[in-house]
Amino acid sequence: MKSKQPLVTSLALALFMTSSIPAALAKSDSVRFTSTPPVIDGVANDAVWEEGDWHGMTSLMWGTAPESSDFSGRYKLRWNKDALYLLAEIQDDHLSDTYANPLERYWDDDCLEIFIDADASGGDHLNNYNAFAYHLALDNQVIDIGPNEAGEAVPQRYNDHVKNKWQRDTQAPYKIYWEAAVHVFDDSYQHGKDNSPVTLKEGMTLGFMLAYCDADGYDREHFLGSHEITPVNGDKNLGYKDASVFGKVTLTK
Repeated sequence: MKSKQPLVTSLALALFMTSSIPAALAKSDSVRFTSTPPVIDGVANDAVWEEGDWHGMTSLMWGTAPESSDFSGRYKLRWNKDALYLLAEIQDDHLSDTYANPLERYWDDDCLEIFIDADASGGDHLNNYNAFAYHLALDNQVIDIGPNEAGEAVPQRYNDHVKNKWQRDTQAPYKIYWEAAVHVFDDSYQHGKDNSPVTLKEGMTLGFMLAYCDADGYDREHFLGSHEITPVNGDKNLGYKDASVFGKVTLTK
């Protein structure tokens, strides 16, 4: 989730870079291989999802803790050489998609946020492609801040990085099932150029975190994620700029 404040100024970035680097209080999880990837359709009936290794999204990063009827979430991960696959199960009593422009205040609409760092190196990624913080909007567009062709860090679409689809269950409690196939790019990525995603292999360790922006109106109310973050000056909303707060996942067979 991006900050509501204007994009980082040179002074603000300098202050950030000289501050102490926070760390995620996270375990390293294993992600199992799949030979048959899921169909990305928002229907959680693929055989790959039958195993019960759910991970929670209970760490409060911003706002107040919601009631479980307002928001709760959990997720599963799988991988093959082409992508990291995600299934998120979301309980959200009100979906908000207020802002028509996908590059405007996207963090104040309901969205799923996938944080990914190809080599788990951590560090700043707001003005470079050391890592990504993909905001998956309700219209399935994928937004992050990163350098454009002129080197200016601005919100941009990365729709070709993450194929995603969600659907709401037709029966109570009307859960949302959100599936995604994440193509992993490393820090050699250049926006607007011809880039190839990383080929995933057994034994690789990725930086990873998942979060959800819960907005019941014109502003987000809650921001909860998969990994606990050590606050810096009381602030836990750090993943959009610092990959050091991500957890780690190891690809296994």
